[in-house]
Amino acid sequence: MANTYTDSGSGDALVFLHGFCESKEVWNEFMQPLQQKFHTIALDLPGFGDNIENISNYSMESMADDVKRQLDDLRVRKCILIGHSMGGYVSLAFAEKYGSMLSGLCLFHSSALPDTDEKREQRSKSIDYVERHGVDNFINPFTEPLFYRENRERLQQEIELMKNIGKQSPKESIKGALAAMRDRPDRTHVLREAKFPVLFIFGKEDSAVPLEKALEQCHLPGNSMVYFLGKTGHMGMFERTYETRKALEKFAETIYG
Repeated sequence: MANTYTDSGSGDALVFLHGFCESKEVWNEFMQPLQQKFHTIALDLPGFGDNIENISNYSMESMADDVKRQLDDLRVRKCILIGHSMGGYVSLAFAEKYGSMLSGLCLFHSSALPDTDEKREQRSKSIDYVERHGVDNFINPFTEPLFYRENRERLQQEIELMKNIGKQSPKESIKGALAAMRDRPDRTHVLREAKFPVLFIFGKEDSAVPLEKALEQCHLPGNSMVYFLGKTGHMGMFERTYETRKALEKFAETIYG
């Protein structure tokens, strides 16, 4: 069986969950400097990267169970969970089920709000599109708009990396994940009831998590830190590597000391 996680460093654990049509690979460079202080782990979510065997359920809840299984394998009892986009939806499902395992939570360009009716319809159309036109034809136009337009030329290599990862995703995984995101419930209560600090990282130019949606939820936890990034779309780990890493490092240091 392929290895569904990367883990390096030692000490308190930071666990990274990738977004839709991504894999653990998107965190490789981002995590490297953090390995000097923390035990850094990046997981493949079910259906993506190397975690593509025997997936029958793509719900956020079943993905959260898979994260728990991988953390048990790694003997991680407590961690800060960092979820990018769909990884944030999974993190919230994880927090709802296994909240006692969390020292902190970071929603990295993500949201506890459910899809709007318009967004649900869009996801259903995407499922149909993938079925009829295939993975490559879906990934090509999907990837670049995740990056703020002024950053695209500078980040051509990263955009190509994202496209390559996306194109390796099985068709069934893409359709399953789209349906799971479409059908996920409102989890703002998880933020409201959180017994751990929450860090929000938002891009001001992120069309996937618009600014007004971000503002609706960042005050909900009892203890939260919020970082808004100008000229940044949905991919802060590439668009603003230094700033997002520093924000996360500070957050982890306030928790772990």
